[in-house]
Amino acid sequence: MAQLPKGSVVLTCGYKIRYATNNIFYPFHQNTDFWYLTGFNEPDAAMILEKTDCPRGFKQTMFVNPKNEQAELWDGPRTGVEGVKELFGADEAYDNTQFSAHLHKILQAKHVYMDKPSEIPTLLDAHSSLTAAGHKLNTIQPLGKLVQELRLIKSDAEIELMRTSGRVSSKAFVQSMKWTEPGLGEAQLWAKLEYECRMRGSSALAYVPVVAGGSNALSMHYVRNDMLLKDGDLVLVDAGGEYHGYASDITRTWPVNGKFTDAQRDLYQVVLNVNKACIKLCTETSGQSLNGIHNESVRIMRQELKNIAFPLNHWDLERVLYPHHVGHYLGLDVHDVYDITRSRKLQKNMVVTIEPGLYVPYDDRFPKHFQGIGIRIEDNVVIGTSDPFVLTANAPKEIIDVEACCQKILD
Repeated sequence: MAQLPKGSVVLTCGYKIRYATNNIFYPFHQNTDFWYLTGFNEPDAAMILEKTDCPRGFKQTMFVNPKNEQAELWDGPRTGVEGVKELFGADEAYDNTQFSAHLHKILQAKHVYMDKPSEIPTLLDAHSSLTAAGHKLNTIQPLGKLVQELRLIKSDAEIELMRTSGRVSSKAFVQSMKWTEPGLGEAQLWAKLEYECRMRGSSALAYVPVVAGGSNALSMHYVRNDMLLKDGDLVLVDAGGEYHGYASDITRTWPVNGKFTDAQRDLYQVVLNVNKACIKLCTETSGQSLNGIHNESVRIMRQELKNIAFPLNHWDLERVLYPHHVGHYLGLDVHDVYDITRSRKLQKNMVVTIEPGLYVPYDDRFPKHFQGIGIRIEDNVVIGTSDPFVLTANAPKEIIDVEACCQKILD
């Protein structure tokens, strides 16, 4: 609020419960901008912030589901109007049915900041309310870009939560590697990973995981996860738990039977070398952006493939073998702060993923012994001044460690 002009009003809304079918709801997940600003994790809520001359600098008004004995009998306790003042710092609070009446008044402010109504499933039809208030939608300033700028640089408290999130998920990967064997299903490995994350404190997986055995790994977002894991194949697992709202996003690739073949080992080492080289660039002093690190990853990947006599023409690497970006921002969302360009220079306490990969299709342009192999290695990294901090360092990725873990030698 301190950075907004005098006469500013901020409006942010939480999500509603979403339904899979009649009376059967999906697990509730809060609008992450609303969660960032409020810490309030119940549906059908909204908050209005008005810039004022009071010592705090603003007035905070919240609208929530009221206490209701019958509803709470079915759905569990609610914070309620009085509770949201006591626990969440609201100066005023109201039953959310009164939101529309307050909205009409608030929209007369000189500067209004809110997300696009079409992007926020709220407790009311925001578009109708805005029209009724005689407020033109194009005069409203977007809130999301302001909040994303705040979310981009993590506080020390956020970094601590993300350290825990990364540690929990890394340990889940260790247990999943040790548990893997030929004949298990991808769905069973998914279940194992989620179990291990939840048992260590994750509220859920942060996204639908990729559990891709063999050539299924050639699809970047393979999420069917319904095939059997075969002896001699690799399995690529892209997954991570969520801890107090903060996501981890790890990818590891390991041999189903615990031992890499020569071809698998060669390609894996290529990807690992790129991963480690790119992580070293995750500092302020490097002067790099994510786009700059991606360009470096392509250059290093090309050289590493040349070192193992892997034939390449000019276009094969970026269009076929390594078709995705090396990384993205990470935080409350897996693909965090989506409006902020990856050409932004890295700053201390940004958190990014570094995830080079190689995916060799069944195509005779490429050596036959490499065909059908997909490998990705992804870590979560806090940008430091001169040294990066890897949040996911406890998930094995060196070949000797991966094999030892899979063979139950490494704890």
